[in-house]
Amino acid sequence: MSVVTLGETMALLSTPDSGRVTGGSALPVGIGGAESNVAIGLARLGVPSAWISRVGDDAFGALVTREIRAEGVRVLAGRDPEAPTGLMLKEMRGGKPWRVRYYRRGSAASRLSPSDIDAAAVAAADVLHVSGITAALGPGPRETLDHVIGVAREAGTLVSFDVNYRATLWPPEEAGLVLTRLAGAADLVFAGPEEAALLLGLPVGEVSFELGEELARELAGSGPRTAVVKLGALGAVAVDGDSAHRAEAVPVTVVDPVGAGDAFVAGYLSGLVAGEPVPGCLRLGNAAGAAVCRVPGDWEGLPTREELRAEEPAAEEPVEVVR
Repeated sequence: MSVVTLGETMALLSTPDSGRVTGGSALPVGIGGAESNVAIGLARLGVPSAWISRVGDDAFGALVTREIRAEGVRVLAGRDPEAPTGLMLKEMRGGKPWRVRYYRRGSAASRLSPSDIDAAAVAAADVLHVSGITAALGPGPRETLDHVIGVAREAGTLVSFDVNYRATLWPPEEAGLVLTRLAGAADLVFAGPEEAALLLGLPVGEVSFELGEELARELAGSGPRTAVVKLGALGAVAVDGDSAHRAEAVPVTVVDPVGAGDAFVAGYLSGLVAGEPVPGCLRLGNAAGAAVCRVPGDWEGLPTREELRAEEPAAEEPVEVVR
């Protein structure tokens, strides 16, 4: 059982804990990207995964591909000699992430095209996982998303879509139309409450399991077989057919929440490809998300299978509601 992901991964610089950069400051260099985070998370959980993208023919591009490959992910990323690898800067305050800035306009990944897609790899996979971030990068990446989803559909590969709306990349009016279309073309959709409300044109009320179920049911009614609404510290809700399932989050002292959503997706998909029922997938997703919150970094805290078992709550099963 295998998963293929598609999306941009950037070089990541972090400021000193004070948040101030002065002459001679040393900024640690890493990598970050939603879809590669998912691929790495799956690889650590023993699920064969591949990542499709484009990087610059530069030192950052070499770093990105080397780090992802070192995690056991199959890298299918071309080197663009005319465009740089994207860059993100994580600004720290008091030792914790305060703000993230992106420098990705004109990046190599913004020049993604259907020719970058390894159709054989997509067709051979059990799941294709994509996100709305790629759609925000421009017309070429948007066309590439449509193409890769078409390849997956023709091959019978399940399509997983994380809305991942980024307000810094495009306005809600434009994003809502595109993301709604992509969600309707997927078999499985992940969204936060605000993202689900954006797609559905609904106001966002107080975050609760009841709100999550309402939004998930509306999303599932628009095309996908399964809709999952991630509720952060509360947990998550999934609607699969006529059944709704709720799972409480694993209690955790949060050090860095960045990447927790991607970890949730990796945990959920690891259960899906192993044949776990929806409640088990939710439980695995919550456990993976909690593990990432415990340590700094976007993906460094992604758990192995053994570590994930330690995170899973031994309490009651998630609640199922059938209506």
